[in-house]
Amino acid sequence: MRTRRLLAGSLAAVAFAATACSDSDESLPDGAQLVDDAAKATSDIESTHFALQVNGDIQGLVIQSLDGDLTSSGEAEGSGTLKQAGQLVEIDFVLTDGSLHVKGPTGGYQQLPESMVTSIYDPAAVLDPDRGVAKLVSSLDSPETTAQEEVNGVETYKVEGKLERDVLAEILPGVPSAADVAFWLRDDESRLPVKATATFGESTVDITLSDVNKPVSIDPPQ
Repeated sequence: MRTRRLLAGSLAAVAFAATACSDSDESLPDGAQLVDDAAKATSDIESTHFALQVNGDIQGLVIQSLDGDLTSSGEAEGSGTLKQAGQLVEIDFVLTDGSLHVKGPTGGYQQLPESMVTSIYDPAAVLDPDRGVAKLVSSLDSPETTAQEEVNGVETYKVEGKLERDVLAEILPGVPSAADVAFWLRDDESRLPVKATATFGESTVDITLSDVNKPVSIDPPQ
């Protein structure tokens, strides 16, 4: 009888230890701390490869895709797709020395004044600490860590919350409303954002950062 009680007690102890270990393994870092660390790290980015993709139809949003290299000094080079009069128009762009050079489907580059940058899309905003990705991360309302996931080969923590329209509009000019937003932050000491997704009804906007702080050289087109 004593042997049975000892055996039962041992099994219960093993089960409790296993449960405690499982609970510990499944615990996730605090969302508020993650976004605070990520915002600070993003503010220090000097260059990055940036990609933006609109999935679905979002009223008021002219930019539909963007892919290029950016620097914290406000220079950028890449390609994108805009919606004009219901049609998609592909462009190449170079932003340097305060001027935006744009090339459409035909012809060469045309230089536009800096004042026209924001009317199309201002890629310099992305790394601006006061209005870019760092601002988005730090402004996330009620951040909650919901998962640990791999994104583009990088281990990340997924943090979800909500962003107001005026904050989103700095990097997504023309957005119609606030949105539920998910950030995927690196599961390492940097906590740098790898991806963000803003959801507007049934449509989404995906933003990704890669090749952070790799050297970038941007020259005006010839």
